Amino acid sequence: MKVAVTYDNGEVFPHFGHTEQFKVYEISGGKVVSSEIIGSDGAGHGALAALLADKAIDVLICGGIGGGAVAALSEQGIELYAGASGSADAAVEAYLRGELENTGANCDHHGEGHSCHDHEGGCHGGCEKGASGSDSGSALSGRNVGKTCRTHYRGTFNDGTQFDSSYDRGEPLEFVCGAGMMIPGFDAAVADMEVGEIRQVHLMPSEAYGEADPEAVFTAQIAMVPGSEDLEVGQKVYLQNAYGQPVPVMVAAKDETTITFDANHEMAGKELNFSIELVEVVE
Repeated sequence: MKVAVTYDNGEVFPHFGHTEQFKVYEISGGKVVSSEIIGSDGAGHGALAALLADKAIDVLICGGIGGGAVAALSEQGIELYAGASGSADAAVEAYLRGELENTGANCDHHGEGHSCHDHEGGCHGGCEKGASGSDSGSALSGRNVGKTCRTHYRGTFNDGTQFDSSYDRGEPLEFVCGAGMMIPGFDAAVADMEVGEIRQVHLMPSEAYGEADPEAVFTAQIAMVPGSEDLEVGQKVYLQNAYGQPVPVMVAAKDETTITFDANHEMAGKELNFSIELVEVVE
């Protein structure tokens, strides 16, 4: 039996249709016997259901999900538990104990300015494709392009401060090299590495999360953003845009009547350093 969870940095990702990866658990005898992280390959709601079916997933655990996606999962014979949050591992354990409840379709898309989910943590894997949205696969060449790669990495700023490490999580990061799942510089570094090789790279913003965009900083009336009266400067939350899509933002400033959000990726404009170890390449 296989259980998949929408996944982001150890947590249940809050929106099924926009998850970039799933953590898949192999269950035997009522216990987790193994797990792996797979990419969503940029698929949308309906295509994600087909992707999970291709992976022989029996149960999906997620946060928010719309009615169309619920129907698509039902057509594929995948059992759904929506409305989960917090630790992905804990959600699976709750499911195995019979304590996990399913809220069903729960994404009502209130429109721009609705704060729907707090989120904490660093840069969510340090190197996954972020706000820059760059697709490094168009001109990338190398022995590993198009193959599933498993890498360990450590990411630091120029002053030596570590911002992320797969070694600390005890689990290599898995992705398809050149598929646009990673920031361009990380993809380019792995493209021609040999298994067992460790490579040091220094990435400029253009090779990472891009430069900060001043237009991504915007101010709204607190009265127009339900729940914003309780937010604090520096807090990270998800807003929904006019299409009901979750947008991660940070509270940049706040006064008695207005609140300013910054939708730039937290790594935008930063130079990044990575120590990358290629652990395995799946042919």
